[in-house]
Amino acid sequence: MSSREQMLSDVRQALGRKAGQPPAAQPKARIAIPSLPVEERIRLFQERLEVLGGKVRRAATYADAAGVVGELLQGATAVASNAPALRHAGVTAIPNVTSGYSDEPSLRAACASAPFGITGADYGLAETGSIVTIAANEARLISLLPPVHIALLSKARMLTGLDEFYTLHPRPATQSASTVFITGPSRSADIEMILVRGVHGPRVIHVIVIEEELI
Repeated sequence: MSSREQMLSDVRQALGRKAGQPPAAQPKARIAIPSLPVEERIRLFQERLEVLGGKVRRAATYADAAGVVGELLQGATAVASNAPALRHAGVTAIPNVTSGYSDEPSLRAACASAPFGITGADYGLAETGSIVTIAANEARLISLLPPVHIALLSKARMLTGLDEFYTLHPRPATQSASTVFITGPSRSADIEMILVRGVHGPRVIHVIVIEEELI
């Protein structure tokens, strides 16, 4: 048996199939977005994100969310994105929080040295515990470089999952050059499958779900 045949045999064995066996029928396409009450979406989102090592906090208003951010920072420095929600909440007025960078070198330097990065989140995806940012490069840098990422998410922006997101935004690239799906803290495993956090992004992610809807 050649090495190619051996490899294919191993794959078939792992899949529980035999040579010449036709593939199983494809699952039916989903024709309707699952209907879940908002609180159930939030519960599922929190469950899925916490399994991945993320943390979820609740806040009644954006002002309350700024208070949660202050508790998390404990006086440490942070870089905040230019999202209107952060200004509305008063996050950018918290001591040691900087924002409003207009050039990438300065922003990159600030993100590389700050222990916290703070952004808004355009959507949450309950099925995977993910947040979505449809934003400029500054939000991407802020969500990736600092060791801890804090994201503010309106309860009204909690979707069931990717199907609902792409129903709302079938071509997100026409809105922004940067649509980012963030699912928990950064994780990577080497050839020995030893899990390491923070290799390609933050080690910790906090999502603050806010009852108030920003109009």
